[in-house]
Order: sequence, then C-alpha cells, then structure tokens
Amino acid sequence: MRGSKVVGAGHYQPAKVLTNHDLAAMVDTSDEWIRSRVGIRERRIAGPEEALDVMAAEAAAAALRNAGVAAETVDLVVVATCTAVDRSPNIAARVARRLGMPSPATVDVNTACSGFTHALAMADGAVRLGSATNAVVIGVERLSDFTDWTDRTTCVLVGDGAGAVVLTAGEEAEISPVVWGSYPEMGEAVVIEGDRKFTQAGQTVYRWATTTLPDIARRICAAAGMTPDDLGGIVLHQANLRIIEPVAQRIGATKAVVARDVTESGNTSAASIPLALSKLLERGELQSGAPVLLLGFGGGLSYAGQIIRCP
Repeated sequence: MRGSKVVGAGHYQPAKVLTNHDLAAMVDTSDEWIRSRVGIRERRIAGPEEALDVMAAEAAAAALRNAGVAAETVDLVVVATCTAVDRSPNIAARVARRLGMPSPATVDVNTACSGFTHALAMADGAVRLGSATNAVVIGVERLSDFTDWTDRTTCVLVGDGAGAVVLTAGEEAEISPVVWGSYPEMGEAVVIEGDRKFTQAGQTVYRWATTTLPDIARRICAAAGMTPDDLGGIVLHQANLRIIEPVAQRIGATKAVVARDVTESGNTSAASIPLALSKLLERGELQSGAPVLLLGFGGGLSYAGQIIRCP
C-alpha cells in the first residue's frame, strides 16, 4: 500500500461582504453582541451567479495551480456539501466538467460541517489503495440559501465559500488515519430538512464541542503517532471562536498556529476547514512539512479528523 499527501490548497469566497453592522440593520442585534458570542466580524454571501459548482471549481482550480497538478490528470473528485439542491448530476461531476477533467470518479459527501474531513479520508484511502493517483477534495457551501434572515440566533453565523486540496500518491503516508464517528442521539441539534431553514440548539452544540472535542483531538494525535505538542497547526471547523479557542487550549498544542478564519468568514460548514487551511498557507503561517490537525464536527452530531503534513 502506497501513501498519499496534500500537495496544494486553494479557496474561493464571494465578493459580497456582510458585516455585523449590516446585520444590525436587518435584525435586532449588534456588532458587540455577535463578536462576544461567536467572534464573527463579517462573512461572505454568494450572489446568483456564484452557484455551488462555480465556487467549488474556482477553489479546485486554485488548489491545482498551487500544487502544479494538471486538471487532466485528476482521477477522483470528492465534494463535501450539505447545501446542494439538485440531485443529479452531483457537484463533483459539475466541477469535473467545468475544469475539463476527462474521466474522474466523482462523489459528493454530506456529513454537514464534518464533511471535508470525511471526504479527505475517503480520497486518502482511494489513493493509498491505488484506486486514484491525483485527487481533488473540496468543501463548498451556500448556507445563505438555507438561512432565516429574520432569526438573529442563526443568521449571524453563516457564510458562503469553498476550499479545496489536491492529494497525490507518494512513497510515504503524509495523512494520518482518520478518527471519525458520531453521536446519533444528538443528531437533531443541527438541522436542515427539506425546504426548511438551518436551525440548531446552540448551547447543546457548544457544550458537546467544548467537552468532547479535546479528547477526540488527542485520539487523532495518538493515531498519527504524535503528541499535541508536535503539532504545527490546528484547523478546527470554524463554527464559533468560543469553541475554537478553548478546544485548542485544552488540547495542549503549545506550538501550534490556530486557525481563526471564522472571524472574517463566518461558519461555512464543510468549506470552513479547507478555506481556513488555504488562507494560512497563502499567508505563509504554516511551514512546509509541519503537521496540522484537521478536525470537523457538526450535523449528525458527526466528527472526523486527521493530521496532514503541509505542502
């Protein structure tokens, strides 16, 4: 069995910026109220022309350029999203068509906010087993389509965007085994059903995340043969700064750069981890070869995480 590694990342965000002050003109809220509770300053909202496959293809194209991998050589595309409306063709197939990929396998994954790390694990397994050589893994969401813009408890959270990484085969494994699972009895804590809007039991999710995720993170480190102190970076699902900072602190990763992209992007569900990772790499905040913990969590309540080596 061969290994796989991440060789590039990219992202795309809509042009429209929605600030906390903009929201304060729409619902009974304020910049101070939002910042104190979730840490978000602004978020991006997709326009009519920025469909899921458009944003996903833009992020994938950026990742391929950064990786130096031609789209024609990609033989697997995995897209994580919970906001696709059409049943067929799926978003992965539409991305492949937009980027001129001749015949890749195309798969969509829906585990909501943990979708990207689930998708990454699937692609990693395919490359390791020889079923693919070059794979693109994308997280993309238009949560704004499923948002009640009169509900101040949820509309302040969401944002739109896409992030992607490119995997390729290598002699050594640079992606650790995934640690994943769910708490089905708490599955109704985060819901998007039918044509209904996104709802969540915020306090339930907060308590679960802050008490459960540190142990899961330590299990991921153990599966990779590392300790938290070995980590060079931590990229958690960007749900809430009041979750990200306490969890990162409790993990005990004293040398790690912690992604805080939620402040400028909001909660972009399955897109949040690759979006934040791509920005850290773009800004040079993560060193090549540094081990970075990725941990997604959310609807289900599901979770998945692994450690990658930075390209």
